[in-house]
Amino acid sequence: MADTICRTLRDGGLEGEHAPALTIKDSKASPFGFDVFNYVLTQLSNYILAGKSQSRGLVVVAYSRSPSFYVDLLKRRGIDIASSHDWIHILDCYTDPLGWKNRRIDKDISQEASSLSSFCQDVRNLDKLYSLIIEQGKGLIGQGKDRFSIAIDLVSEMVRHASISSVAGILSNLRSHDQVSSIFWLLHSDLHEIKFTSVLEYLSSMVASVEPFNQAAFGQRVDLENISMLEQNFRKGKFHVRFKRRNGRVRVMCEEILVELAGIKFTPVLSEDEIINQRLLPKVQFNLQLSEEERNERAKVVLPFEHQGNGKPIQIYDGRRSLGENKEEALVSTGKLQPDEDSGKGQIIYFRDSDDEMPDSDEDPDDDLDI
Repeated sequence: MADTICRTLRDGGLEGEHAPALTIKDSKASPFGFDVFNYVLTQLSNYILAGKSQSRGLVVVAYSRSPSFYVDLLKRRGIDIASSHDWIHILDCYTDPLGWKNRRIDKDISQEASSLSSFCQDVRNLDKLYSLIIEQGKGLIGQGKDRFSIAIDLVSEMVRHASISSVAGILSNLRSHDQVSSIFWLLHSDLHEIKFTSVLEYLSSMVASVEPFNQAAFGQRVDLENISMLEQNFRKGKFHVRFKRRNGRVRVMCEEILVELAGIKFTPVLSEDEIINQRLLPKVQFNLQLSEEERNERAKVVLPFEHQGNGKPIQIYDGRRSLGENKEEALVSTGKLQPDEDSGKGQIIYFRDSDDEMPDSDEDPDDDLDI
């Protein structure tokens, strides 16, 4: 399911449509949203480098992490940084968001990260931020009809410095821009009112929610009975995704996530019907599936009543004069039924009463039988 999200962002939108948008929600009960964000970012970067994505560039708007973090992340995932200048740019809203450092580069930013990033020193001015994002995206793809993708690592930080309506407005404008292929962002849902979360979900074509693996473990006193459940919530979670289709239908899917040092893993969750069906399967000592060789051998078996051909073409007479017109004319002129000289068996010959009678179908339901 996570791969389905990445493929949707990879394919982008059709001409004249809004770009696909993904909202990733998490909370303090299951704080794995940033791990999901990094996974989607890495997968989309691989698609762009391989030339399999509609977008030709990626603009990362960094609010909660420094550009150095994203450079190290791409390196750990085996992505070539040497060619990154051609396809990725990081808009740094983390180092100096309010312009207090007077354009001084932070010492924590590496040389590689500084070459791939630029500063936004007033995150309160969303009109300026919008212009910077579009400018950096066009700088990656150049002039033409190519498109670029946008990743915003934490929308919750944007709301700290701007109103809800202005944040929703810039997200909507970015999604509707004709050169934006896809956009996705992270949201800490428990920090905001339901009204703001609902607005972002309305703007999104996909909503991914990270929820605790054991809901009952929260809100209870910590004791020996539920401490193991709490430990599971620090490593595992449930991943619910809601897809909005073009025809208006909504599709909901669910997976389990496991966070490890090497990264995040997604495993499918079986429904109750699938679990019951697996329990009902008989435990046998032989294989119920056929190999390719066994399928070929089965196809060669001739069924006992299957047509063998006998060297003659198979013709089906449906009562029309199109088949054996000469024989029919001879029968009509003489008024007698003449037996077939080639066959020593009897025949049933049928003539339609009039042309108004519906003709029989050319398909004989028993044409595969040797009758």
